[in-house]
Amino acid sequence: MKKLYRITKLPILLVVFLTTFQAMIFANAASPTSVATLPYYNSAEFTPHWIGENALELSSFHVISEFSLTDQSGQTITKDKLKDKVYIANFFFSTCPGICPKMRSNLFKVQEAFIDNDQVVIVSHSIQPENDTVEVLQEYAEVNDIMPNKWHLLTGDRDEIYKLAKEDYFANEDLGEYMANEDFLHTENLVLVDKQGHIRGIYNGLNKASLKHLLDDISLLL
Repeated sequence: MKKLYRITKLPILLVVFLTTFQAMIFANAASPTSVATLPYYNSAEFTPHWIGENALELSSFHVISEFSLTDQSGQTITKDKLKDKVYIANFFFSTCPGICPKMRSNLFKVQEAFIDNDQVVIVSHSIQPENDTVEVLQEYAEVNDIMPNKWHLLTGDRDEIYKLAKEDYFANEDLGEYMANEDFLHTENLVLVDKQGHIRGIYNGLNKASLKHLLDDISLLL
């Protein structure tokens, strides 16, 4: 009887080991933080594309277009200026009474988390550039402890901003439209862009759990 136990014990242990090992593989595959890279996005549907960082497909994949806008310090911000930086893009306006204060509060946490890392910046595009002049944005930045060179509040040509919003960052189609109460509609999305100008993540700027994912994904990209 003892001998029989020794014969059957090995296969049982082997099955247990293989089952446990397989479960670990599936758990790692399902965990976003365990993945060596993040997906890429190229449409308003935000369908994830899993592409190797050196894949030829990336040479023709969607990237943010060239642009030239002005921040609250009067500094010209271009795509080239953001080269080799991971950045978070969003859309707002300085007098927004709706979602902007909450989004600003969450973005402030991003500023604080990467305050000493020059590779991470935030770019907030005004959808009311005719009202959000450099002077207005400078005052807005001072009141809300927004740091220059870490968080750029952008103004400039309205058509250029709206084109960027809809064609590059895939913002809502109703961006900039008025509601019944004369408040502007605009997206709550935060868009994560890598050092090559590819979109690598989309997050709800009003949601704490989504913000946590953003912070984790910024660190993953770095």
